[in-house]
Amino acid sequence: MSGALLTDFVQTLARPMGKSERARARLHLLDWMACIAGARGTKAGAVGTAISPNGWERATYLGNVLEMDDVHRTSLLHPGPVVWPAAMSCADADMDSRLDAAVRGYEAMIAIGSAFDAHHYAHWHPTATMGVFGSCAAYGSLLGFDPEKYANALGNAGSVAGGLWHMRHDDVLTKQWHIFHAVRTGRDAAWHMQHGATGPQAVLEGPQGIFEAMTRDPGEVASGSAGWLIEGVSFKPFAACRHAHPAIDAALELRKADKLKAPFVVETFQDALTFCDRPDPKTELEAKFSLQHAVAVVADGRNAEPEDFSEASIAALGELRSQVSVVHDPEFTSRYPAHFGARVNGFELIDTLGDPERPIGEEQIIAKMHSLAQWGDLPAIEADRAVKLALESDDVGGVDAMLEEWTR
Repeated sequence: MSGALLTDFVQTLARPMGKSERARARLHLLDWMACIAGARGTKAGAVGTAISPNGWERATYLGNVLEMDDVHRTSLLHPGPVVWPAAMSCADADMDSRLDAAVRGYEAMIAIGSAFDAHHYAHWHPTATMGVFGSCAAYGSLLGFDPEKYANALGNAGSVAGGLWHMRHDDVLTKQWHIFHAVRTGRDAAWHMQHGATGPQAVLEGPQGIFEAMTRDPGEVASGSAGWLIEGVSFKPFAACRHAHPAIDAALELRKADKLKAPFVVETFQDALTFCDRPDPKTELEAKFSLQHAVAVVADGRNAEPEDFSEASIAALGELRSQVSVVHDPEFTSRYPAHFGARVNGFELIDTLGDPERPIGEEQIIAKMHSLAQWGDLPAIEADRAVKLALESDDVGGVDAMLEEWTR
């Protein structure tokens, strides 16, 4: 690429959108709706209800609460909770325009996020750092695509990118605040661009830019030449940190074969231990970030659904957790983050359920919608309504009304 990275990158966002990309986006829309439905009764949901008169904005506090939001492995971020509120935030936009906006938002978050290194991930929450780009790209698409203005808007969004990981040491709502901030900041950058605001198009690679400040060995911004990057995003079937999913998946496979027997030894990649080696969780959030609890859940005959990480489940599974040991395996680390793998009692999985190599399809995402709607105390008819709106309908007013009703 020549010139400023963002100047060149926005040209890839101008590519025409086809039916296959929109169909893929609809699956992610339904997945995001499922996460919103399931999180309605949480503390974060109460904050969301209070912060805004707009359903799409209230939803920013709900999309990642259950740790079931979609994820892109190599950029180590979760696009859905940021991109969908921005893509749904323009009441005048039709469904195709919103789907196109979402695809562009996913593209911006993932393409730029792919350039960030392990040093960045050790300190910064990539969903927040890159979220400003995703929100800006999505809302900018809705406002009307102009490459020069787009690059200015992305430059301004990137100039205030951030979000430190320190919040993971406390049982707080900072991750949800990060999403809200990313959505609002990126969206505002695009809105100000419409009114003449200019921005630093070399904010990524410049001498006082993001790479210099936040990385030690930055890579390349993905070119998008091999199709739209949304196609490589993984869905999350389990209500826990993604780093715990390989162990859950392997344990489930052993259980199916009636071979999941104590004691349990989990071998996995280093980041899984860094984030999820937590033998004695006390809160729901800590349980979602505990490899020990995740395996105990499966050993107890459960399926790693939201209720399996509640305080009641934490109390019930102490004995099983005490029989789980976790070990770093350099082989898994060498494959990571292109592959999230684990070995439980000798049974190995290189890739995890929901990844492109082991995909879940429309049927499983519909089932996830029904399960999380029930967890969020919504009737089955509401899950059916969401499935129809997300997968079949062009009724954007219906989507907007549903978000308003679910987030009150």
